[in-house]
Amino acid sequence: MDALSPPVDADRRNWIAGLEKGLAIIQAFDIENSRLRASTAAKLTGMTRSSARRHLMMLTYLGFVGTDGKSFWLTPKVLRLGSAYLHSARLPRIVQPFLQRLTGATQESAFVSILDGDELVYIARNGANRVMNTGFVIGARIAPFLASAGMAILSTQPSEVVASLLANYQIKPFTPCTVTDKRLILAEIERAAVEGYALWEQQLEPGVRGIAVPLKNHKAQTLGAISLSARIGDERPESAVRRLLPALQQAAADLRDVVQESV
Repeated sequence: MDALSPPVDADRRNWIAGLEKGLAIIQAFDIENSRLRASTAAKLTGMTRSSARRHLMMLTYLGFVGTDGKSFWLTPKVLRLGSAYLHSARLPRIVQPFLQRLTGATQESAFVSILDGDELVYIARNGANRVMNTGFVIGARIAPFLASAGMAILSTQPSEVVASLLANYQIKPFTPCTVTDKRLILAEIERAAVEGYALWEQQLEPGVRGIAVPLKNHKAQTLGAISLSARIGDERPESAVRRLLPALQQAAADLRDVVQESV
């Protein structure tokens, strides 16, 4: 299916192609493509060059994109799109007091994240002073296989979902410890499913350990994961589990009757 075609279950009467194309243009910008020419934007989105340029110019008129006449880049106004979710969604607001208590009990950085398509997205955090440089900012997106939170979420998903995500996963080692063997990744997901938590170390940053449990509602539906990020230091993995897992499990249990069906 073409990236700019309506989903098969969409009502075409409600389909606004121009809106979809404009959003596709915004999403084409990333670390490797912080500035785009119309031709590059067209290639990334599957549009014609003239269509991509028209949408870039429209976004420029609206203030979401800046230009020097040749290249285009996003402006800070784009942040309003992400902040609209954080200000309107229930889950980030609900979990914040629980993350604060979790940080107080463990003195580590606490996070809540969700799976959005094939990416893990961090939607809430609370950081301990001594490890504020550890972890992710709100809105950060990564492959779920690179974080304990992603592994915890995937441990609750059907095997065919995990297999599909893993098959499409483009392995990129970020540290000497990044696991690049998909069989080992799958084995760790299966272990997390049995033990109820994921422990994943030094996948994105050397010396950092993550531990996570699934975040479920009262219907046992997985909404995301709640995790802790800590410096490894001299602490052994089994010691970290004994120190951190009970507090994580308690936070997840306390949230179970509070969070709703959606994020």
